[in-house]
Amino acid sequence: MENGLDIVVPVYNEKENFETLYKNLCAHVHTPWRVLVVYDFLEDTTLQVARPIAEKDPRVVLIVNEGTKVLGAMKTGLARAEASAALVLMADDPVEIISQVDAMYARMNETGAAVVAASRYMPGGSHGSSGTIKAILSRTAGLSLYLLVGLPTHDATYATKLFRTSFLKKTPIESTRGFTYAIELTLKAYLSGETIAEVPVQWTERTVGTSRFALMGWIKSYLYWYLWGFYQYYILLGFLRVRRK
Repeated sequence: MENGLDIVVPVYNEKENFETLYKNLCAHVHTPWRVLVVYDFLEDTTLQVARPIAEKDPRVVLIVNEGTKVLGAMKTGLARAEASAALVLMADDPVEIISQVDAMYARMNETGAAVVAASRYMPGGSHGSSGTIKAILSRTAGLSLYLLVGLPTHDATYATKLFRTSFLKKTPIESTRGFTYAIELTLKAYLSGETIAEVPVQWTERTVGTSRFALMGWIKSYLYWYLWGFYQYYILLGFLRVRRK
């Protein structure tokens, strides 16, 4: 599938959420798509729902995680992408986010962007848990990178991002934990001169199942890429200033 989307969905016992996600994709995403469901083990309850769907719909592809944990699942799925663009979604993402997938794909084609960020903090977006520590930290990181580095998205840390597959093929993911690949790839795209775009989304906390987000376990990795972005940007800025003299 050259044009269209490969949608990577890492799962871990998402029986209650996956069928809803699939129905929302069918109802709200008109761009040609496949969904790459990446699971860790055969006993994962998601397969109780996903396997019967995959047997009827060839757009649903089941893939065993070749790495470990959620980062390994996302890297496995992104490496298997064959479409022109690859999108990461979570099994519990609400319909408000699914309904913006076509807009993200259209934005990529309009701008030639390597990355299109689903943005909770740009005008028109919202974060359903805006008063939590997680939300405050992600908003602060996103806005400071936007204002001080010029990163063209207000929401660098959010995992739901659309990537041009050709960019993914030439850009290794060095992150070692959680969802930090999102800020890593966005910064790498920007610093290498690629176009970044964003589309507003309205995010809400999951209501079924358990989140795999581990703020305290991943915060050092987020901080590493956050500071790396500043360091690389100002090193590059200094280099350009020297060359202009």
